[in-house]
Amino acid sequence: MSVQQHGGNGFSFNLMALAVCLASSQAVFAADTEAPAATLELGATQISGDSQLGETTEGTQSYTTGAMKTATKLPLTMRETPQAVTVITRQRMDDQAMTSINDVVNATPGLFLNYSSGPGRQSYTSRGFDIDNLMYDGIPSGYNGVNVGAQPNLAMFDRVEVVRGATGLVTGAGNPSAAINLIRKRPLDEQKVTLTGAAGSWDDYRGELDASSPLNDSGTLRGRVVTSYRDANSFIDKVEEDHGLFYAVTEADLSEDTTLTLGFSNQKDKTNYFWGSSMIGQDGHHLNLPRSYNPGTDWENKDQEINTVFAELRQRLANDWNLQVNANYAQQNALFSGSYQSRWVNNTPARTVYQAAFDEDQAGVDAFASGPFQAFGRTHELVVGASKRVYDLTTHNYSPYDTNWPLTAGKPDFVHTNNDHEVTTQDGVYVTTRLSLADPLKLILGARLDWYDYNNRDGDGDYHVTRNLTRYAGLIYELDDHHSVYVSYSDIFTPQSEKDTAGTPVKPIVGKNYEVGIKGEYLGGALNASLALFNVDQENRAVQIFPQTCPQATCYEASGEIRSQGIDVELQGALTENWQVGGGYTYARTHTIKDDANPQKVNKQFDTDTPEQLFKLTTRYNFQGPLEKLRVGGNISWQSRMYNDVPLNDGGNYRLKQGAYAVTDLMAGYKVNEHLDLQLNANNIFDRRYYSSIANSVSYGGDAYGTPRNMMMTAKYSF
Repeated sequence: MSVQQHGGNGFSFNLMALAVCLASSQAVFAADTEAPAATLELGATQISGDSQLGETTEGTQSYTTGAMKTATKLPLTMRETPQAVTVITRQRMDDQAMTSINDVVNATPGLFLNYSSGPGRQSYTSRGFDIDNLMYDGIPSGYNGVNVGAQPNLAMFDRVEVVRGATGLVTGAGNPSAAINLIRKRPLDEQKVTLTGAAGSWDDYRGELDASSPLNDSGTLRGRVVTSYRDANSFIDKVEEDHGLFYAVTEADLSEDTTLTLGFSNQKDKTNYFWGSSMIGQDGHHLNLPRSYNPGTDWENKDQEINTVFAELRQRLANDWNLQVNANYAQQNALFSGSYQSRWVNNTPARTVYQAAFDEDQAGVDAFASGPFQAFGRTHELVVGASKRVYDLTTHNYSPYDTNWPLTAGKPDFVHTNNDHEVTTQDGVYVTTRLSLADPLKLILGARLDWYDYNNRDGDGDYHVTRNLTRYAGLIYELDDHHSVYVSYSDIFTPQSEKDTAGTPVKPIVGKNYEVGIKGEYLGGALNASLALFNVDQENRAVQIFPQTCPQATCYEASGEIRSQGIDVELQGALTENWQVGGGYTYARTHTIKDDANPQKVNKQFDTDTPEQLFKLTTRYNFQGPLEKLRVGGNISWQSRMYNDVPLNDGGNYRLKQGAYAVTDLMAGYKVNEHLDLQLNANNIFDRRYYSSIANSVSYGGDAYGTPRNMMMTAKYSF
């Protein structure tokens, strides 16, 4: 596997060299392996050579976790997982004052937050491909931020686990990008109430209540309620947004071996700025408008409400086996009324106006049994499970959908015209095993069968995939007590609606992820480091056939191929007892390998308005001695250039660019006493002026500025 680098990347190589040195230096991270393991204190949590970090991150003050299941359903440490993985812990969310999944994507190595479809129509990419699933407690949920996708409110989550690459073993259908798994908060064993108030730039105000307590004397019944409300303006003129959340969860020990969890959440989000970005000139240049310029109108609105119920049953079985059943049902209602500036007709400035309402129902259930078994004189692990997903979307269409609405005209008189109704179901069965081939050598094998059905209730276009086989393999070899090397293969499939010469849908796209790497685990798991090389091939993409010899208007064949190659370097956890760090560098070159219909695209970058390189670093340091109440931290986020070759009306092109840039944030916190904690976050402290997205056409807007310098003051009172 080759990794191509271009000129000017000395910074990248220096960073990789530093990461390799960190991963190999026992003097920095741990005592001599023959000496007793060091003990690390993180607040009330003691981390020793036996690793006291579990899966739950709340209360650990750590930037890493002890185990995660997102990659394989097996509870593996990061070192034992043969893929590039990241966890954004509760502590890291609090230190960076994160409020939504957008903040998590911005902070996670290898993930890119893309606003190319509009400032409120975000998409997430990894290794050059869009992420089209979000997971909640391990259950996949379809995500399309360009249309219906909402941003989950982080107040109700303990952590976010991210696995980069193809993740078909746990998600079923999707792109070979990443799995983002949001793990909800659970009730605490003790009574605790936390009140949070925050105030920031541009009248950004937030209040939050988080209360947890045992509900009976024995503590076998526990409950938790989280409620949050945020009212914010913006650096953009007349932009407003509101975010409300109510979350309730209860947990009951039905017996010594049985635990049942039931929960409900209601999330409401509203904004008047989501679709239109700023235009560029007809010559393709940025117009360099003020950052406060609002290209929208005063009648626009994006209003979403999501109600979710979920349940989890955990049953301990004989011989150290466990059964777990998770179920999730979410109902979303959304109304979008918006416009964007455009020049679709005679290059004349106008507006494209649109309104639609959406009713989205998503249901999922996942059940699996896991435990050890004996074979050939060694102990191995096995997971056997089944899952079902249903995605039901009704789109209520309105008229007019006008691409030449006068700039000075008010809100159109939208009238409901018709509905589109589509239902997608996916059933799967899967098995994963971790085989102990020798004391230092482990082999993980997995397979999944899926039955996929898409039904367009208001027209044709139905398609089906029967018994699609997804495969997973990973080989991990322990070099010593702190380091492992691994090689892995994983794949994923994406059904296609395009039809071949026989009038049947072409076979699914297959995304294949090949990865080799080294991982380090230090201070009993309190610090994790990794370096990986990856190659992702997305094959069987539908390509149009010429000449047309098919019953429908256009026919296709499964022959297109996209390849992504690169490197992942990451460090997360405790450098010392008082110093936490999380960050990484990613290089991913994504290019077209085969496209018979567009041969000029071969060997060209697949998506030029996504940066090839990302570097993200977060850190926090707690002082000791006379300054023990004080902590400081900060973030640096750097990305390489992005560009678009914009077609001009005279037949030429103009290369529109956003050069490489870095944004720096700072944080300072002060614990007044055991109850009251104060924190100040200052973001983009050098007030870097940059575009978070750039246009790709002179016919519609695409330029959107990144957020200028801003501050947020947070006060948290716990008792």
